Amino acid sequence: MKCSACGVKEAVVSQPHTGRALCDTCFLFDIKERVRETARRFNMIGESDRVMLAVSGGKDSFVLLDVLSELLPAERVFALSIIEGIPGYNRLEDIEKLRRYAKERGVDLIVTSIKEFTGMSLAEIVRVARERGIGVSACTFCGGLRRKIINTCARMLGATKTATAHNLDDEVQTAILNLLRGDIGRLLRQHPNAPRLSEKFVQRIKPLRYVYEWEATMYSYLKGFRFQETECMYIVESPTLRARVRKWLYMLERESPGTMLRVLKAVDKLAERLLELHGRLPRLPQCSVCGEPTSYRRQYCKVCELLMAVGAKLAVKPQ
Repeated sequence: MKCSACGVKEAVVSQPHTGRALCDTCFLFDIKERVRETARRFNMIGESDRVMLAVSGGKDSFVLLDVLSELLPAERVFALSIIEGIPGYNRLEDIEKLRRYAKERGVDLIVTSIKEFTGMSLAEIVRVARERGIGVSACTFCGGLRRKIINTCARMLGATKTATAHNLDDEVQTAILNLLRGDIGRLLRQHPNAPRLSEKFVQRIKPLRYVYEWEATMYSYLKGFRFQETECMYIVESPTLRARVRKWLYMLERESPGTMLRVLKAVDKLAERLLELHGRLPRLPQCSVCGEPTSYRRQYCKVCELLMAVGAKLAVKPQ
């Protein structure tokens, strides 16, 4: 079968949500154009922005690095990778693969770790939490710490934007979870143009938010990226509600291709309208321990609260 776009090369990828069959060249071009259009539509990157890419070594990270390194000159983009400290996961050799590719693209990769920021690896934090009977999943510790470290490093290193590799699947699952929990505030903050609630937050952008996870996987295979495929040992502890939402969305997507794209676009329109009606969201208070933003009516930010519970604290003071 010939490619639906160019009509010349043989098709290698079936794209259910568009009904097209694409050759490798047209498929890669389609993904890049979608990322460019997403960045343009939401004005994600300005002419003076210096962007820090938060990368892990997985397929989505390679796609993010590949596309943004074409969009931006080398002096305006660099990357950060965080070693969590999970046995058998995020190994140094996987980071080195990412570093070599980043160097080929003219992008500097900076590597840090949870242990460098807290004095403990994630595995050590989880072990202490379990010994003390703290009913918090490893994913909760990891997610909060990663977000804190990314934002802190972005400020320390002079970035004006941080780009994460969240794909369409990630974004739709999060949006549905926010709706199911009735958390309209988080739903609004998920929108690319939501206002920052603190000057200490470096604005986060998600250029891959309209790219399916399977498309990121196919992009990486077609480009020959040797990305990390080892699954995190803590994945079985991920919230069951998200797992159920994911399963439900994939079932709907199989029955009606394009469902997830339509859902996210509808949520975006809803958020845009609500932001217009509501105006500016209230500013966040500061954590009394680290001085970073925290949730309303909370004395401590979630990260400091979790670290205090295991007898640790931030070893690197946010600046």
